[in-house]
Amino acid sequence: MSIEVTAKPHVFDATTDGFEADVLQKSLKVPVLVDFWAEWCGPCKTLGPILEKLAADYNGAFVLAKVDVDKEPQLGAAFQVRSIPTVFLVKDGQLADGFPGALPEGQVREFLKHHGIEPAAPSDESDATPEAAAPIDPHAEVMRLRKEVETDPDRAELKLDLALALLQTGGAREAEQLLDALPANLSTDDRAVKARARLGFSSLLADAPPPEVLETAIATNPDDLRARHLLGVHRIVAGDSEAGLEQFIEMLRRNRDFEDSLPKKALIDAFRIIEDEDLVGRYRRKMSSLLLV
Repeated sequence: MSIEVTAKPHVFDATTDGFEADVLQKSLKVPVLVDFWAEWCGPCKTLGPILEKLAADYNGAFVLAKVDVDKEPQLGAAFQVRSIPTVFLVKDGQLADGFPGALPEGQVREFLKHHGIEPAAPSDESDATPEAAAPIDPHAEVMRLRKEVETDPDRAELKLDLALALLQTGGAREAEQLLDALPANLSTDDRAVKARARLGFSSLLADAPPPEVLETAIATNPDDLRARHLLGVHRIVAGDSEAGLEQFIEMLRRNRDFEDSLPKKALIDAFRIIEDEDLVGRYRRKMSSLLLV
């Protein structure tokens, strides 16, 4: 088993063998704070309990991966850890930030807040599982949210909800305006990030050729990576996520540096908006294996 479960919620011991699945893939769904520590380290004994307390206080808004550098020296070397404790933040499969040393709790909270990580409300497990609700009409949802925004125009959360609803009805331009006007604390919200990625995909198709034209171009020249990119976007927007990811992976295989690393960027953006976790995990592993070649 790749994760050694600790007694505390939202905290686990990361290993070299399980790091890809337990940290990198996990970070596609929730930020992961990686704490490099050792039993003999005095400052680690100060920082460790703070991080574990925050992991509990934040109710799963992030998870804490603890790496004992004596047991997992390869991970310490991979992250170029020169002193402990050292903490890294991993988001969306990428190293986002970090800090060395034992910071006080207030500064760790500020670090998390800087990256848009706020405490989540505790789940009420006592509630019975509700019956499946009927599908919501996206057009009706837009109308409902417009009225709520008119009634309470200062609630930015409603504007984010409206932007998400508009993206489902083709209102990309208005959705973009709403996203641009969000305050900083909401602009880094996971839903806003996904909305941005979906908006970016949709906007690429404004003047794009239809899929059949792009398929002909690729058949004529398999190295036409611009055509592959647009065809991948077409497929994902149309709901055929695997076909879209396959085009992006083929781009990465042929030329990872194409247009300032566009293949990797397209894959990461796609991972943010695709709901099929198994599919995302499979293509995340394919991307990692190609980048490590």
